Amino acid sequence: MKNPKHYLAAISAFTIWGFMSLGLKPLQAYASIDILLYRIFLCVVLILIINLGFRRAVIKESVAAVKQMPKQQKRKLLAAMIISGLLLTANWYLFIYVMNHVSVKTASFAYLVCPIITTIFAFILLSEKLTNRQWFAVLISVAGCALLSIGHYMDLFYSLVVASTYALYLIIQKKITSIDKFLVLTVQMLITAVVMLPFYPVLAGPVPQSPTFYIYILIIAVVFTIIPLFLNLYALKKIKSSTVGILIYINPIIGFALAALYYGEEVTALQIISYSLIIISIIIFNSALFTKKVKA
Repeated sequence: MKNPKHYLAAISAFTIWGFMSLGLKPLQAYASIDILLYRIFLCVVLILIINLGFRRAVIKESVAAVKQMPKQQKRKLLAAMIISGLLLTANWYLFIYVMNHVSVKTASFAYLVCPIITTIFAFILLSEKLTNRQWFAVLISVAGCALLSIGHYMDLFYSLVVASTYALYLIIQKKITSIDKFLVLTVQMLITAVVMLPFYPVLAGPVPQSPTFYIYILIIAVVFTIIPLFLNLYALKKIKSSTVGILIYINPIIGFALAALYYGEEVTALQIISYSLIIISIIIFNSALFTKKVKA
């Protein structure tokens, strides 16, 4: 397999995100917008400390690279950064809302739909090619998701909206090149914070008094935001968006297992069949990587 470190980074990122309900569920009593705002602001503080304290040389190199870009390329880079920040903000808020006010399974379902949308977007927008075997795997995953949506059409609607924001985010990251990925993440976090700051006085509730709130926000910021987002951006340097999209399935499979085994949400035979089909699709989609029939 080519680029094993990048595949490991992608797998690690989506494995971490699969356990995100463990950080969000204890904050169920708080408004989704409060969780989002404190998550964003804490992420920005932490990521700025890391950059300014330990990565000044990298920042100088990246700034010098940007200065040498043609004006048109600079504009495209700025537009990509701004859109990425807006998509992250929308994705985070919607995911938190669905997780805490709809169900863990619906939040997981969003990331079952996401790989399909990402693969289609990558094919249309980035002209990424798939083999017949990989298209067959996509069709299997479509079948699995279609089974899950039967009788749960509002869940499907929520999931499509959440999934589309993250799929578009992934696609845009492939357009951001020649800049350190951690610095890219920093700029995106800053844009997200700037966008949300004016809404804080209007939308935020009373300042939380419980230390538990801030402990879980810190866990969400570091473990479930900064680390997996960086791993994800690192993975996209060398592997296709469509491949990363399929690996997203790791996230909802873990989320589904937690919903059933840890949170005690009802699981039906149809759901088990659907998730089994999706696991089979992952194996088929990635099998060519190990037989060296497809380039990474």
